[in-house]
Amino acid sequence: MKVQIKYFASIREAVGTGSEPWQTAASTLGALRDELIARGGAHAQALARGRAVRVALNQTMSAEDAALSEGCEVAFFPPVTGG
Repeated sequence: MKVQIKYFASIREAVGTGSEPWQTAASTLGALRDELIARGGAHAQALARGRAVRVALNQTMSAEDAALSEGCEVAFFPPVTGG
């Protein structure tokens, strides 16, 4: 299925783009993250397991077991702190 991926803040800087369409076989957010990590390079480093990464599905904060659907929007971003 095709999804739209958005990257924010330090993740956007690391991967070199703010968004990209992506054809995926993943059925959940976690599986999509693993698929992107498997690309290697900047994606693997920015989204690596053990790194603090938040994810939203269709502009709603979601757990990695949330199901993907055709045309959905997935956003990856680091935790945000205020000050």
